[in-house]
This record gives sequence, C-alpha cells and structure tokens, in this order.
Amino acid sequence: MRAFEYFAPQQLADVIHTLSTAGGNARVCAGGTDILGRLKDGVDTPDKLVCLKTLPEMRYVRESNDGVRIGALTTLSTIEEDPIIRKSFPLLVEALYVTAAPQIRNQATMGGSICQRPRCWYLRGPFDCLRKGGAKCFAVDGENKYHAILGGHLCYIVHPSDSATALVALNASAKIQGSKGEKTVPLEKFFVGPEVNILKENILEDDEILTEIFIPTPSAGARGAFSKSRERQSYDFALASAAVQCTMKNGVCAEARVVLGGVAPIPWRSIEAEEELKGKKLDPKTIERAAAAAVRKAKPMTQNIYKVDLTRQLLSKSLSQIMV
Repeated sequence: MRAFEYFAPQQLADVIHTLSTAGGNARVCAGGTDILGRLKDGVDTPDKLVCLKTLPEMRYVRESNDGVRIGALTTLSTIEEDPIIRKSFPLLVEALYVTAAPQIRNQATMGGSICQRPRCWYLRGPFDCLRKGGAKCFAVDGENKYHAILGGHLCYIVHPSDSATALVALNASAKIQGSKGEKTVPLEKFFVGPEVNILKENILEDDEILTEIFIPTPSAGARGAFSKSRERQSYDFALASAAVQCTMKNGVCAEARVVLGGVAPIPWRSIEAEEELKGKKLDPKTIERAAAAAVRKAKPMTQNIYKVDLTRQLLSKSLSQIMV
C-alpha cells in the first residue's frame, strides 16, 4: 500500500478545504469497507486520506413533512432498523437486508454504499483498462460473467450498490457539498455512465462529497418490492436485481418506477418497463410484457447471457409481490 497522510477533521468545512487543496490526490473514508480494499489493490493511490467518521452531524434519520432525510454517514444497519424507514419505505429495507453481511452493514455507510466503486476484477486487478486510462475493456474478450448487459459503452462494469438501486426507484435525491457550496440532484442523475465519462461513476468533483439522501413521502397507494439474485445467499453482490415502486389506484398502475441492479454501469431505470405498466391493471400478462420490455435492448456478452432471463424473472417476481 502506498504511503499517505491521514486527516481526521472535526468539521465538514475542514473536509472540503482539504479536498479542494489536494489537487485531486485525496480520498475520503467513511465505513472503510470499500476504500481500504481499493488502497490495498492499488486502485486508488491518494496522497491524503480524509476520515469522515469524526463528523457525527452526518449520522441521522430525520422525518419531515415531505419525506425522510438520511445522513451520508448513517450505517446501513441503522437505516434498516429505523422504525420510520421500516414503516414508510419497506422497499429500501428489503434491499438493505440482502446487502452484504450484518457485520458489514454495521460498518458500511449510506454514502459509501452509493459511492462505492465497481467490483470488476479488471479494474481492481493489474490491468490497464479503460477506466484506469488504458486502451481497452478486458471484459469484452475475457471473463465477463458478472458484467453489464445494458448501458455498456466501451466499458462494461456494473454498479454494485443495492441501496442505490432501491433509492432510485424511490425517487430519492442527493445533497452534495463542495467548495462552491451546496446542491441537490435527483439520485438517478448522480450516477455517470461510461458513455458520459469513462473514468467516473458519479458526478462528484474532487472537492465534493455526498452529505445527505432525501426520500420523498410515497404517494397514497404506493407499493414497492425488491428482488435480488446472488451466488452466495449469506452475502454477495447482485448478479441481477429489480426494484419496483408503483402507485396503484383502483387496481390500475398510475405511476411506476422500475430500476435494475447488477446489469448496467449505473442503477438502470427501465423506462420501457414503466411504459408497459402505466395505466394498466397489474395482472400476469402486464407483468410478462413489462419484464420482457426491460431486457429488450440487452446486449449480453459471451458469458453473461444468463442475466437476460434472470433479470426478467426478478422483475416479474417484484411486480408479482406488488400485485398480491
């Protein structure tokens, strides 16, 4: 591991100052479940490591008139067990419950989960891939069992966060703090696909951090479900997942948000599936059409064609749970 300076600031302003003066050579550490592995693997080689654990003001779950606000340093287990979240956002609870193992959820933070980097073995290994400034994506002609079937463009990583998939389905937004001030963006706009920037997974600049997630209060009649497939049932990243939030009125789906995980470089919102659901009764035929639409544009590689059927089955499962 390359040597670095370690900072434990007491105020958010000190974090921003350190990041803004580091010339892009600083990284932040929250729970440490991702960044420590990246440091050991040489994926990140910062001059400075800024610890956020000394900022208790970023650990909270707060209910307001229009929704719930979650501090970026709140652990996944705290969120999963929070009575407000369990009552109003069961979709998020389902996603958190199948995220990693309990020991990791006790340490990992919401901000870290959303901002974690892909687990692609070419990115994390000794390969000069496109995402590290190299000339090719080794997954195209290599081992691509876990790679993208949707949204790939030169690079075929998949976003690893279950919580991000659920939060996009819940129409969450992200608050960002930087040297130029504060801004809030829809969470689905927070992520960056390879067609936009091959070197980044989100919109954060070098001097910015994610400070809060806001989830709006669900509409009356809203129902949500999350389904995930993984190789190890004890804990593992998603081979594929499907998060669904539908607003039902008189047995008809008035609004729908369908987000797929483990199959694209970003949490993948399926507009095609949503269009098949809106204005229709949620019956087996509608579910079948929506699930087929979600993977209609899939472009699997040599070893991940199984993800097409798997994604269709998981989306059908989530929608069926809402229909019951």
